[in-house]
Amino acid sequence: MARNDPTDTGGLFIGRRPGTAPVRYASEPVMGSPGRRRIDRVVAAFVLLVETLVCLTLWGPQPVAWLWVGSQVDYHAGSVTLGIAVAFAGMIASLMLTLVLAVRLDAIWKVVRRAAGYDQREGALPRIFMVTAIVAALAFGVWFLILEGPAPSLAPQ
Repeated sequence: MARNDPTDTGGLFIGRRPGTAPVRYASEPVMGSPGRRRIDRVVAAFVLLVETLVCLTLWGPQPVAWLWVGSQVDYHAGSVTLGIAVAFAGMIASLMLTLVLAVRLDAIWKVVRRAAGYDQREGALPRIFMVTAIVAALAFGVWFLILEGPAPSLAPQ
């Protein structure tokens, strides 16, 4: 009997869990021609650019658009609570849909990078999300502290 039986090991499973064995491919994938790999690199760069722009919309255009929609609901319905609720629900819904789109673009980017001849195992979405959040925070800080904050009122007239 195998030594990884839970009754022999005090209830502990020793060794690899089922379904976690290393992946073994039947053969090496066939590399495309140099021209095809060059086209795949360009497509991968384009997909990465689109993914970055999609993530950037999370920090400015989408919230502003939903605040505008909420203000229109408030104006037409005469209910501030309804306007805030619509803006909040819309922001959350568009955030989730945008993240779904970004995850799919990231998966496409990994496949295209592999086709271009790179051993791409991880996506770029976490780094893109972090960089766009930092850029948005810095832009907001400049706008709030320098352009619209206390600085204009302290400047000589």
